Amino acid sequence: MGFVKRMVLDEIRLHLEKPEITVIIGPRQCGKTTIMKILEKELNARGKKTLFMNLDVEEDMAHFSSQNDLLRKIELEIGSEGYVFIDEIQRKENAGRFLKGIYDMNRPYKFIVSGSGSIELKGELQESLAGRKRIFEVSTISFEEFVNYKTDYRYEGKLEHFFEIEKAKTHSLLEEYLNFGGYPRVILEQESKEKREIIREIYQSYIERDITYLLHIARPEQSSLLVKVLSLLAGKILNLSNLSSEVGTLPFKTSFIFNSLNW
Repeated sequence: MGFVKRMVLDEIRLHLEKPEITVIIGPRQCGKTTIMKILEKELNARGKKTLFMNLDVEEDMAHFSSQNDLLRKIELEIGSEGYVFIDEIQRKENAGRFLKGIYDMNRPYKFIVSGSGSIELKGELQESLAGRKRIFEVSTISFEEFVNYKTDYRYEGKLEHFFEIEKAKTHSLLEEYLNFGGYPRVILEQESKEKREIIREIYQSYIERDITYLLHIARPEQSSLLVKVLSLLAGKILNLSNLSSEVGTLPFKTSFIFNSLNW
């Protein structure tokens, strides 16, 4: 099977008939785009008109210079009504206000947007789209979803009985899940060596894009070192002075976050 069934998919399907913007938030590479592609395919099968845009694509991004430019593009592609999918909405500056302006025009389009679940993006959407959206948080594959996939969905809906009866298989699956995690690309890959390489790439993307951007770190290698040092301090008392001497001067925002958590 080429994809892992996601439990959140049924909830999102139900919301497609609501006028509010459907917002899918989650970590990088957790399966948001796959979910949107599945929804688009199902809508097309029902004869519905759809448009899929990805803000990682420069050609698509060019239509987001203003709300009117985007609406003109949508009307050109699908006419006077339909479903509009926008992937990687975090690439658009002031995304919440941009979507609010379109929604308040009351046009007959249903918007389904996705974005990486950064703290800043989620906060902006919550504030700007109050009363105009519903946020669905998508995480990595859960253990239940993982077991269903690995057993070809033979025990879907009765996993408790599977866990009780097949203890050895359950233990083996749990060990694999704990070793490699729940990222879809990792689960779908068969070779252990390739699984590790994919995990390395995902980790690096978080360090270089998300953490470095959030904490305004000028040297990405400093972020990587910080994560490694923190992993060695799990369960121990954290001393910011010692941490700073090992990693180098901590960015102000990093220190602020630690202090606000009383670490």
